[in-house]
Amino acid sequence: MKYTASLVKLNIDERIAARRADALSRGIPVADDETLNFLLLMLSALQPKRILEIGTAVGLSGAAMLSVCPNARLTTIELEEERYVEAKKNFAELGVDQRVNAYLGDAGEILAMMDGEYDFVFLDGPKAQYEKYLFDLKRLMTKGATLFADDVLLYGWVSGEEPTPQKRHSIVDKIRSYLAVVTEDKDFITSVLDVGDGVALSVYTGKK
Repeated sequence: MKYTASLVKLNIDERIAARRADALSRGIPVADDETLNFLLLMLSALQPKRILEIGTAVGLSGAAMLSVCPNARLTTIELEEERYVEAKKNFAELGVDQRVNAYLGDAGEILAMMDGEYDFVFLDGPKAQYEKYLFDLKRLMTKGATLFADDVLLYGWVSGEEPTPQKRHSIVDKIRSYLAVVTEDKDFITSVLDVGDGVALSVYTGKK
């Protein structure tokens, strides 16, 4: 474990923590402690009112986000039905379901049909689709909104710190393409941070 990660003391609701541990034991992808801690730090400071999440999984990151943003509503999209059903259950049992709009389906298709404005986006769905989502995310983001893209360094493969397995070259190329596009886009100010498995933090400065 890297030194900075060893300093993380994740302070979240015990019920969410217990469900996170259970999800990890079942191989369900949830944000690692360092990433979630940084995400909650950002949200605590920004206090967005409308949060969009791509990749609900079983709803635990979503519930944690709402716990630090008591005036926020969450719109979240999940592709896998089994995880979607479990997320809906978790939202209800954790008492946040009245502040959640959860959608089941392909995020690319759902985003294209959405309207409204969001001031924070947590991008944690299929990594190979990040660039594909960017057009609609920009359309849905308010000026000054934050785009938090997770897992953009992917085990050090994207940065070249670790050799990329043969079967993973395609996804690494797509993540690198997303990073190139978002960092070159003059409507964003972006920093790529070595937090968790890599975070690209972008603030939308473009005009509607």
